[in-house]
Amino acid sequence: MAQGKDGQSKVLNKDQDKWVHDSSLDYKGRAPLRTSTGAWRASLFIIAIEFSERLSYFGLATNLIIYLTKHLHYEVKVAAKMVNYWLGVTTLIPLAGGFLADAYLGRFATVLLSCAVYIGGLVVLTMSQIVPALKPNRSLRLHEIVFFTSLYFISLGTGGHKPSLESFGADQFDDDHPTERRQKLSFFNWWNLGLCSGLLFGVTIIVYVEDNVGYGLAAIILTSVMLLSLLIFLLGRPFYRYRLPNGSPLTPLLCTLAAAVAKRRLLLPFSLRNSSKTKTAASGPSHTDKLRFLDKAAIRTENQHLATVTQVEELKLVISMLPVWLLTLPFGICVAQTSTFFIKQGSTMNRKLSSNFEIPPSSIFALGAVAMIISVSFYEKLLVPSLRRITGNERGISMLQRIGIGMALSVVAMMTAAMVEKRRLTVAGTEKATAALSMSVFWLVPQFMILGLADGFTIVGLQEYFYDQMPDNMRSLGIALLP
Repeated sequence: MAQGKDGQSKVLNKDQDKWVHDSSLDYKGRAPLRTSTGAWRASLFIIAIEFSERLSYFGLATNLIIYLTKHLHYEVKVAAKMVNYWLGVTTLIPLAGGFLADAYLGRFATVLLSCAVYIGGLVVLTMSQIVPALKPNRSLRLHEIVFFTSLYFISLGTGGHKPSLESFGADQFDDDHPTERRQKLSFFNWWNLGLCSGLLFGVTIIVYVEDNVGYGLAAIILTSVMLLSLLIFLLGRPFYRYRLPNGSPLTPLLCTLAAAVAKRRLLLPFSLRNSSKTKTAASGPSHTDKLRFLDKAAIRTENQHLATVTQVEELKLVISMLPVWLLTLPFGICVAQTSTFFIKQGSTMNRKLSSNFEIPPSSIFALGAVAMIISVSFYEKLLVPSLRRITGNERGISMLQRIGIGMALSVVAMMTAAMVEKRRLTVAGTEKATAALSMSVFWLVPQFMILGLADGFTIVGLQEYFYDQMPDNMRSLGIALLP
């Protein structure tokens, strides 16, 4: 009898290793075969397109304030305002993109649609630079209309791309399989390594082409790279694991909240004996004692909406994440300074490496990318194995601890930036120079490097946190909350 049970257990384990039993499907709509789908064989295609998108985005975003002041003749404060408007829109649109991906389109389809919009924006941008009638020296007003139209098309593309692609990449790993779960913990670090590599090439090679050859050639390069990366992404289609959309994830949450309010006068039982739980709830979050008043939504009554325990716990998860999200908004403000104020700082300083070569102002942003690559690599390869042995936590330290370390570093970065700016203003007041100051641009190295290290802790920690803590059907929306 015992041998029969052992044999049955071996068959089950073998079946678990062969097939993926979460809610994902392969490209033919079947249960995915573990050996031929998902994990690193699929995620590498996804990281490749993220590299290209970040190359395009940062190649444009970091040099935008220079373009507005130099070519469109905006005042610095007006240019900074325009850049911040664009960055604000680019930050908010992913909330809509993540919702559509989770509720109706699916993550794969949203990535394809957003890439098409993104490439359309790059094509319009290219036209604004190479079509004679659209160039700023022919008609500045027409050029502004076409140029800003292209930028907001790119924002729209980013809005679908940013939340969907990262969550789609994390979907390739099965949380219930020990090997893939461990790989998934590394995925966010490698994801950010690809992101930073794209950023690094964008703010060096692309910015150099923009400043020294022309924006037309740079736009052609970015459009070609995005088209090539889209082709690479499509080649990975047989290897992906897909999650089907399940309708609006907000509806059950709002219904659960309404039910808890409606039943607020009922006494909360000591146990949830009279509550309901769906058949699929076993894979969802288990019952917790926090925010107990929401448990009243799961009390069975005759004429009121009955929420499942899973729905109640998912609502608790979402509410618990809101304070974390709100407290990380100041970190987003710090990061925004790198593409506006820090770049403009650098443009007024001595950037010459030799008599024949001057660093483009926007290329200073590369320092942050280098620091983040160092931070992520050090954390992944050295810090995590050591901390794992000390703490027993498979991540080394908790996600919130990682976020907190990065936020503390961002405070140090801003203090450093304030001291450097005070020094720069003193030099500017002494020299009264109309050209570049004698103060070297390398004074900006500490603030960029420290903030890059902060990114390696906070941004990666937030990516893990919002993906891990969000309900399965809201993970794209969770990624969209990142600053």
